[in-house]
Amino acid sequence: MTSRKKICYSVGILILLNILVILLVQHANAAVYKQGSTGSTVREIQQKLTNWGYYNYTIDGIYGSRTVTAVKKFQQNNGLTADGICGAATLKAMGISSGSSQSSVDVNLLARLISAEARGEPYTGQVAVGAVVLNRMEHPSFPNTLSGVIYQSGAFTCITDGQFNQPVADSAYRAARDAINGWDPSGGAIYYFNPNTATSSWIWSRPLICIIGKHRFCA
Repeated sequence: MTSRKKICYSVGILILLNILVILLVQHANAAVYKQGSTGSTVREIQQKLTNWGYYNYTIDGIYGSRTVTAVKKFQQNNGLTADGICGAATLKAMGISSGSSQSSVDVNLLARLISAEARGEPYTGQVAVGAVVLNRMEHPSFPNTLSGVIYQSGAFTCITDGQFNQPVADSAYRAARDAINGWDPSGGAIYYFNPNTATSSWIWSRPLICIIGKHRFCA
């Protein structure tokens, strides 16, 4: 084999290896939903199953045994492996994107907001603050992007008082990921406030959902 052929062969091998690595990374990032999963995508799965008559229970975003049973029925009727798990093939058959659940959000940006707004709060309270931001993204009264919600004028005091630019606590990164993955200790809240520091009388009119640490979470 000539030197030129050896070089071409080596380049070809490197290209194939790079393609293989990319495919493996894409496979690792593909979202898989199964019993125990929670979040907005699970609610979308349940809504689809409800529309098609497979699921007749509360659409709560919790992938429980009833959701598993409904997914199995859907899979059986669509020529898929009936394992009750929503992987790429099942999600595609449902018309749901199978990309990474974190692809549409910026963990670092959300973590910075959580750290600034809930530094010193219980971990559950930190996750709840992140969940409020994500809940706002899905609510028609707020912007539908993460940056839009966070930088909305007057939405978060940390943007104007400098706290947003402070170092980010390690726990805030974990809390951001947990919120993005569907954990919502706030119970669907779109507002929260500290009653010891709140200056707006309007915020007290919002229906209370729960209290975590120093924050009241409201609808």
